[in-house]
Amino acid sequence: MNIFVAFFSPFRPRAALLAITLLSACAAGSAAFPSVNNATGDQGGAYGNYLSGQFALSQGALDIAASRLLAALADDPTNGQLLRQAFLANLLAGRPEAVRLAVKLPDNAAAQLLLADEAARQGDWDSAKQRYLALPHQGISQILEPLLVAWSDMGAGHPDAALAILKPLTANKNLGGIYALHAALIADLAGRDADAGRYYDQAQTAFAAPNLRFAQILASWQARQGQMEEARRTIASLRQGDSVLSMAVPALESDITERPVANAVDGIAETYLALAASLRQPETEDFSLLILRLALDLRPRFTPARLLLADMLDDGGQPENALQTLASVPNDAPLAGLIQLRRATIENQLGHTETAIGILQGLAKQFPDRPEPLAQLGDLYRAKEQFPQAITAYDGAIARIGDMQPRGWILFYARGICYDRSHQWPKAQADFEHALQLSPDQPYVLNYLGYSWAEQGTHLAEARKLIEKAVAIRPNDGAIIDSLGWVLLRQGNTAGAVHWLERAVEMEPEDATINGHFGDALWAAGRKLEATYQWRLALTFKPDPDEAARIEARLKQANIPGNGTANTAEQVAPHQEKAHEGGN
Repeated sequence: MNIFVAFFSPFRPRAALLAITLLSACAAGSAAFPSVNNATGDQGGAYGNYLSGQFALSQGALDIAASRLLAALADDPTNGQLLRQAFLANLLAGRPEAVRLAVKLPDNAAAQLLLADEAARQGDWDSAKQRYLALPHQGISQILEPLLVAWSDMGAGHPDAALAILKPLTANKNLGGIYALHAALIADLAGRDADAGRYYDQAQTAFAAPNLRFAQILASWQARQGQMEEARRTIASLRQGDSVLSMAVPALESDITERPVANAVDGIAETYLALAASLRQPETEDFSLLILRLALDLRPRFTPARLLLADMLDDGGQPENALQTLASVPNDAPLAGLIQLRRATIENQLGHTETAIGILQGLAKQFPDRPEPLAQLGDLYRAKEQFPQAITAYDGAIARIGDMQPRGWILFYARGICYDRSHQWPKAQADFEHALQLSPDQPYVLNYLGYSWAEQGTHLAEARKLIEKAVAIRPNDGAIIDSLGWVLLRQGNTAGAVHWLERAVEMEPEDATINGHFGDALWAAGRKLEATYQWRLALTFKPDPDEAARIEARLKQANIPGNGTANTAEQVAPHQEKAHEGGN
């Protein structure tokens, strides 16, 4: 679930401002420690704690890493590289020791940000401003610094100075929206309603697509200005971008008049969230994680920041840390439903299936009108190949949708797969056809239905039309290209089948089903030696049992022994299901 869209999508930096100094690689610091040959063999001391701290950091065990690196630093307090790594680990773990370590790092930009934030929290706005002004004048700091300095001026009671900083920047072609938003927040907080309204309008123009946080901010302004219907429309617009956000709409509406930013410290946290959401890409991932930690250090109950941070941690292979990040969100928070959906996803991927099922069943009761919890429950059961349970969950989700919108196609498609996999083809076909009525251009539905007909040897002309349409939409999808070759072979167009299946093999060279189909086409074309080679090659790619048995039978008919390398259905999904998964 990705509910955060960029605040200014045209901005695409090549590297983060705080690069290098933020995440010091293990190799970069190892020279400062004795070599293994010189080590005493004792796992304690600076060297042992350093190694265990680095390992914990690599595994995402931030609290352990912070403790071990602090212990290492205590044994070697003059080691500058170790000091930087201990600071970083404690900062990312959200531990108070980070402030003490930051004081010893006057040239580290991350440390100066933390100290400036600490000064802001204490109300020492002049000190905060000076530290923000001292950030490097390059890269991302050219965006970050004026926002932080403006909020420092606001905190010191100088809204005119704050707005003077941001006003010329609102005209920036690519970044004007973010500066306009923060100018609006500052003017709003200062009671400058005319200025706030003008800047909110400017930000709204800049942000073409609805996004969660801006919708919350704008709706709050509109509601507090007495424009309640407009505010409700703003919140309702979230449904256009992501149906899952519909779960949050009632709670957001009930909370609509609450100020999104109550003071300048909140404004600094808002700045960090905006930048983290905007810069979410591989080369700036570390920077985004760090400033989200800074945001939560200033504003621990900042749920949008927690949700984005958890998303990033999970995507980065730290699901346990993601769960821990979400754990402190109160059950009455406006976004609590979304948090629970996210928790269920993470618990399931950690193997805690029963916990995930319990969360989703609880959400289904808590939100009796929303299909999302049951839809996710159906997805969970389908992935576990528990198709009857999945069908029941999808039935419930579909029943909760009164006016079926085009995006509802996915529920019928998913349920159709479950019907097919549980050998109820008439019901499966009906669901696929209904999915196409709702959304006629879904390539995976077109492919699944067309391929299924080709496998059954029925409706071949119609199957070909469906698959050709899917190919036109996704011309580089090997599974869909394979389906076209397969239906052509079933129609007796051997030359066409060889052409398309050879292309499919080039796209998916290790797919057992595609290689097996190519062998069938080669055999039909009289290229029997090549066909037997292709079948035997297919068996080395561990096909599912049915496909393996089919290929073995073809080799037996050709008097060529196979190699008996069939695998289990749990390891490789059937061809149609594979095509489905490719679309998610």
